[in-house]
Amino acid sequence: MTLPLLVPALVSGWMLAFALSLDDLVIASFTTGPGATTLPIRIYSEIRLGVKPEINAICTIMLAAVGFALVVASLIAKLQDSDQSLRAPGGRNR
Repeated sequence: MTLPLLVPALVSGWMLAFALSLDDLVIASFTTGPGATTLPIRIYSEIRLGVKPEINAICTIMLAAVGFALVVASLIAKLQDSDQSLRAPGGRNR
């Protein structure tokens, strides 16, 4: 019972942490090791030399993934709401 109630908070926390991690280029540059390259550092280094089609593709994929996740979350919320309204006493008239 507790896990279904926590899922929206966990998903929104993950999306917020992911969005903020892309913004923290300075922190990412200080915390990476000598052989590791994170996505924000890779994007920043590619943009300094000129925007390539690969960077545009990565940004498009990221925007599409977030949009898809929002649509799925909205549909799940609507399905759960309609399911609860059908189970409520008196049907849809709450």
